[in-house]
Amino acid sequence: MLILGIDDAGRGPVIGPMILAGCLIDDKFEPELKRLGVKDSKQVTQKRREFLAEKIKEKAETFEVAIAYPDEIDEKNHDGINLNTLEAIKTAEIINKINKGFVKIKVIVDCPSVSIEKWTDELKRKIHNLSNLEIHCEHKADVNHVSVSAASILAKVVREKEMALLKEKYGNEIGSGYCSDPKTKKFLEEHSEEHKESGLFRQTWSTWKVACEKTKQKKLKDF
Repeated sequence: MLILGIDDAGRGPVIGPMILAGCLIDDKFEPELKRLGVKDSKQVTQKRREFLAEKIKEKAETFEVAIAYPDEIDEKNHDGINLNTLEAIKTAEIINKINKGFVKIKVIVDCPSVSIEKWTDELKRKIHNLSNLEIHCEHKADVNHVSVSAASILAKVVREKEMALLKEKYGNEIGSGYCSDPKTKKFLEEHSEEHKESGLFRQTWSTWKVACEKTKQKKLKDF
């Protein structure tokens, strides 16, 4: 049976893109991927993720990646489309690209929403052809299903490459991009205004807004 696992990386950061990856594998390869150590990307080192990503690509029938950069995330937010809905759009985009010429595919998605049923319905409305698909949306799917673990590794590796490019341009001071990272917070407070038009930040995030407010207050104190 063909299984399409889908997962994201970089949902929460204030810096950098959100990545979604879909990995279509024949279930006969699942034991081999498990033996290689394919599991939720957060449980694997970066070096090992890069090694596993190549092995996953070798064994996969096909795979797809969808990227939402900060500008798109902000634009959609301004239009009333939140991150969960954007993730449904990107997930459907992956499914629609992969679902061509296959008799039957079991799709397993790591659900980003608290309401699995509601989000699943939203996703299904965005898929072009449901006739040969068996859709399962679950919490912790990246831990419980090797196909989703494989997708999580592919997504994380792409996210890390994107962040490496940003670090080349803006310096290692940007940190991981996550709001809880002290380096990222410091970079925000010092450079939020300077790089406002660069597309680096998710400007609809409260973290960025707070950092901008602090910068403005500092400037006012200088007078």
